[in-house]
Amino acid sequence: MEDETENKVILHGTFVSPYSKRVELALKLKSIPYLFVQEDLHNKSQALLQHNPVHKKVPVFVHKEDPYKRSKVRFWASYIQLHLFDVVMKVVKTEGEEQEKALTEVKEKLSIIEKEGLKDIFSDTNGKPTLTNETMSLVDIVMCTLLSPYKAHEEVLGLKMVDPETVPGVCSWLTAINETDVVNDLSPPYEQVLEILRAFRQMSLSCS
Repeated sequence: MEDETENKVILHGTFVSPYSKRVELALKLKSIPYLFVQEDLHNKSQALLQHNPVHKKVPVFVHKEDPYKRSKVRFWASYIQLHLFDVVMKVVKTEGEEQEKALTEVKEKLSIIEKEGLKDIFSDTNGKPTLTNETMSLVDIVMCTLLSPYKAHEEVLGLKMVDPETVPGVCSWLTAINETDVVNDLSPPYEQVLEILRAFRQMSLSCS
């Protein structure tokens, strides 16, 4: 017999969480059937910890289509957007002690991706970053739009942001991203990227 939840999404949450409630409301409005799993936040389920290994928070939204891989990809795409994007921008837009603090935070976030993220994102290849136009996912796109020109960032800033000695996997991932046909086709010439970054940094510093 087919599992009655096989074609439903699963929502791990709590009745008192406003964040869980938002997702529930959206599912109800879209008439999407789902199974609500009430979590005890003092004794979280293994499923919750598996799908949200870093923050270990609710809500967690899981769908039947390869739920483990897809949820991991969504999680790390969100992680990069929420926890890395602003701090990378701060490195570009500041100087002195503020920049040093932001750079330290960038390296800490990249280390988490190195140690925890790559094995989830590239689970099919034992954590080794491999990429083609056809296999690019949401998390690759998010990482691309943030750090694909990291070497230009480093040249303009005169500092090392993505260190191949400490985060070799992340470096390999960015190389794989930059070697895809689609990224090559859409990337401006390196000198133009340098010019844009210098102008952006100068404008940011003059406005601060």
